[in-house]
Amino acid sequence: MPRTERLCLVWLLIAGLLQSAKAQQHPSILLTRQNIENVRNGVARYPLLQQSWKELKKDADKAIKATIDVPMPHDAGGGVTHEQHKKNYQNILACGVAWQITNDDRYARYVKELLMQYAAVYNTWPRHPRRKDAPGGKMFWQNLNDCVWQVYVIQGYDCIYDYLNADERKKIEDNLFEPIVKELSEVNGDIFNRIHNHGTWSVAAVGMTGYVCGRKEWVDMALHGSKKDDKSGFLAQLNRLFSPDGYYTEGPYYQRYAILPFILFAKTIHQYQPELGIYNYRSGLLKKAVNTALQCTYTNKVFFPVNDAMKDKTYESEELVYAVDIAYSDMQSADDLLDIAQQQKRVIVSDAGVKVAKAIAEGKTKPFAYQPVWISDGADGNEGGLGILRWGSNDDQACVVMKAASQGMGHGHFDRLNILYYDNNTEVFSDYGAVRFLNIETKNGGNYTRENTTWGKQTIAHNTIAVDKQSQYRANEKAGDRSAPRLVYFNATSQYQVVCAEEDHAFEGVQLVRTAILFKPQGAAMPLLIDVFKAKSAAPHQYDLPFWYQGHLTDSNFPITASKTQLLPAGGNYGYQHLWVNGETKMNTANGVITFINNKRFYSTTFLADTNTSVSFVTCGANDPDFNLRNEKAYIITTKAAAGHTFINITEPHGKTNPVAEYTVGFKPQTKDIKLVSDDADNTAFTFTYNKVTYKVNLQYNNKLSFITIK
Repeated sequence: MPRTERLCLVWLLIAGLLQSAKAQQHPSILLTRQNIENVRNGVARYPLLQQSWKELKKDADKAIKATIDVPMPHDAGGGVTHEQHKKNYQNILACGVAWQITNDDRYARYVKELLMQYAAVYNTWPRHPRRKDAPGGKMFWQNLNDCVWQVYVIQGYDCIYDYLNADERKKIEDNLFEPIVKELSEVNGDIFNRIHNHGTWSVAAVGMTGYVCGRKEWVDMALHGSKKDDKSGFLAQLNRLFSPDGYYTEGPYYQRYAILPFILFAKTIHQYQPELGIYNYRSGLLKKAVNTALQCTYTNKVFFPVNDAMKDKTYESEELVYAVDIAYSDMQSADDLLDIAQQQKRVIVSDAGVKVAKAIAEGKTKPFAYQPVWISDGADGNEGGLGILRWGSNDDQACVVMKAASQGMGHGHFDRLNILYYDNNTEVFSDYGAVRFLNIETKNGGNYTRENTTWGKQTIAHNTIAVDKQSQYRANEKAGDRSAPRLVYFNATSQYQVVCAEEDHAFEGVQLVRTAILFKPQGAAMPLLIDVFKAKSAAPHQYDLPFWYQGHLTDSNFPITASKTQLLPAGGNYGYQHLWVNGETKMNTANGVITFINNKRFYSTTFLADTNTSVSFVTCGANDPDFNLRNEKAYIITTKAAAGHTFINITEPHGKTNPVAEYTVGFKPQTKDIKLVSDDADNTAFTFTYNKVTYKVNLQYNNKLSFITIK
């Protein structure tokens, strides 16, 4: 092509991009030009939107009265400069929205001046001095936070786009956004192209910026990866990070975190390129992902703490506010989603938020429909999953979670066939989650502490079998990535709910099969948790099955030899080095019973025992010189020098105590006399008595399970 023709083509492309940017109406993401009047009217008419607007305006008013501060970055997570840059992006978005609602130029002027200050200094900053890894972040200690900053800032910029003149937009885009896009997509290109939540935030930041600024090349990179080959980028992440059921492979906690860039970038794509049909991608994957995220919570609003999870994160977090509002307004989710929105007590001040607030004001809310469900893991749904059993109303629900999912990438724990048990709106058998003090700089810069590896990820830290005092896959992540557990059976009927899964590779020469059942016997107020954990092996091993319980021990039917004057660790590695042994006993009865109280309700675990069974009572906290670990408690049921072994445990909720009225009732369990009838590779049968009625349980493992009751 002659040089003159090439120049003409270049100018035509530039003109086309400029014309496209000029023709695009702003705001254009969560707030849109065509619906802004509807939102302005809604903040005066619908109580939930009105309250949300008041809170946002309060933040915006505080921002415009304060001195603008754009400090040189130097702190790790939670430090002064970290928090200031975080506050700045929150203020940019709040003031951008406030200008759209009020037309008060003070808000837009604030955003402009703040962005101009960033544009003046951003390119003078070196790499962050406390960066987590190479090349690392520039504004923050890790590149991830730079991505989050841009995701929020571009929304605020979109809101004041029409307030700025062409020269002002050029300065901001050329001196701030273009260098940031280069920083995210080139300097940290490995993260940009990674199939991981960091990669999702990165492509969302670049793609949203590309749409708002009319830069098609940024959009294409974000959608299809740096090489435009769909081996990375947003579409590849949708394909590989989610199962067909909408389960995110890093676990529910990270599903909560990643759902925001997924949903927000999808919203932006839908606004600018509706012809791509992003909401229908993979049979409506993102709509499923929102529902699945909520199904991975308990009625106390907390996400199941699978893998690296902070246990205080609920669906009231900002990420789920975005997800719920957009799923309801754009994806035709059911009215039970309004129940979650009401509990969140806020909506986004946006097109989506006004629809949610209006529907709630019109009385359309229905209780959120928690369901017993098997949720598959893996891009093709063939890498195990989560089995969730639920019994009862949302006010007082029994819930059992079996984790039979894949490794979960770098945030995964070695806890296959782990179970969690919730009841009476609280944890009963709990998971430690992550060892981290988020954004507390004095605690390892807000990063995971070393105990996250030596304790939090290890098998003994979870309610699943550890073999020979080792962790699954010897705590080797790459080995764990090569296989996944397998669902044997899942069923939920009016008589019982059951999930059974197997794990063949976690320990060499040992196959694990676990069955968890919720069953409500005649006359019981609440269901029993029947837990049958089979370890199959030709060689002898030691099997430790811990139950990390919340509450306080009140009784046992056997004497406990307590450590009165000296505490010793339970072992030297694989997490055992962090366990103080408080007491232990060698069993000499056919059934052991351990009772504890939690949230004014009693729980008793009755378990099958023999002369080869011992029980240890332990507390987390040994070998912890920096006091990073919580002092949580467990009882560990152990059998030594055994080839195959089957643990049978029945946990019964019962009775209550009232400290105000000073009475206690029902503090003794009704479950008694567990007796093994037969046990081989493909079958386990046993009986137990509840309230003088005998039940027989027969489990068959050839892809069929039967539960039989005999009076």
